[in-house]
Amino acid sequence: MRRASIRRLCRGLACLCLAVLCLAADLAPATARVTQEDIDALKGDAADLKDQRKELEAQLKTLANDKSTAIQRKNILDQQIANTTSQIANVEQQIAQYDQLITQKEEELAQAEAEEAEQYALFCRRVRAMEEQGTISYWSVLFKADSFTDLLSRMDFINEIMEADQRVIDDLKALQVRIEEAKLSLEGSRTEAQAARDDLAAKKKELDAQRTEANKIIQQIAAAEDETEATLEEMEAEQKKIQQEIERLNRELEAQRAAEGQSHLSNPGGYIWPVSSRYITSTMGGRESPGGIGSTNHQGTDIGRVGYTSPIYAAKSGTVIVSQRSSSYGEYVVISHGSGNTTLYGHMSTRKVSVGQQVRQGDIIGITGSTGNSTGPHLHFEVVENGKRVNPLSHGAGPRMGYLTGYTLSKS
Repeated sequence: MRRASIRRLCRGLACLCLAVLCLAADLAPATARVTQEDIDALKGDAADLKDQRKELEAQLKTLANDKSTAIQRKNILDQQIANTTSQIANVEQQIAQYDQLITQKEEELAQAEAEEAEQYALFCRRVRAMEEQGTISYWSVLFKADSFTDLLSRMDFINEIMEADQRVIDDLKALQVRIEEAKLSLEGSRTEAQAARDDLAAKKKELDAQRTEANKIIQQIAAAEDETEATLEEMEAEQKKIQQEIERLNRELEAQRAAEGQSHLSNPGGYIWPVSSRYITSTMGGRESPGGIGSTNHQGTDIGRVGYTSPIYAAKSGTVIVSQRSSSYGEYVVISHGSGNTTLYGHMSTRKVSVGQQVRQGDIIGITGSTGNSTGPHLHFEVVENGKRVNPLSHGAGPRMGYLTGYTLSKS
């Protein structure tokens, strides 16, 4: 009876310790764990992107020998560039998740090896104890019984000891299997992560080649006078249509706010630079056509020295009313700031916002690029106030006292 009481007390203490450990785990801050399913979902997205790429390649092949379709080819190449950029972002996500998964598996392996060492130490202690007691130790315990009831009690006690010894061995074997499986899984994840890194490097080379090809098409258009003239007319017609659509969407947004009982959005002044660069390659107004395809009546401000990776910031808080692609602006975004006030951001490589999204001044809305009718990476920036485009560099109280100051003008 005394041994049973002790055993019950030990079990109770063990349960109490387990409960305390569980409670501590519940109170600990939860961290998101990566699973293979998360990575497989990204691989599914990557497969969809590859299918889109094949469709774009097929479209390019049908237009390859037709000089009159240069603008169409440039537009498809821009889509291909956007597709490759998305693939790169997808693979980068896979690599980040693989790295986290590998870290998790390394921690699990280390824990399993520590448990194995502890279990092996316990096993060694049990073997030494049995050796010291001799092989007849169990029988000697039974022979010391002074009654049949005592004998049954001693047999129960010995059975519990034998079962405990067997559990030590079984647990040790299970831990060894678990460690081997963990090592194989970890090695597999490392191999897949390296394959993803190799894929990323290849895709970045593809992206460079696609950008080079897109620039070649722009040069071909500039070399053909008849195509250049047609391109300019097409571009100006499209830009006019886009501006009309922007005005319509802006009016709709104001009407919607009024119908919902909201006051008209008032957000005067206070523009910030939409990119970190302050280098102006083309101002608003009359100019020579850059590369033979740019408008001679420039409707915005071009900011250069940005490359293909610079973040684009919302120049002012507002609501995104356009986020799409066009032949002239390429990937572009328009933000409404209320009362006929909008800003447009053109030639992006990647758009980061969607229609209807509320953005604050300084939020990242995209990444710079050279999509659309563009001779190189830059940001085309337009400001409209009271329904009319204004020059953000000179719209102010005096010379160089516009909304955007501290800039450098290109000498070319």
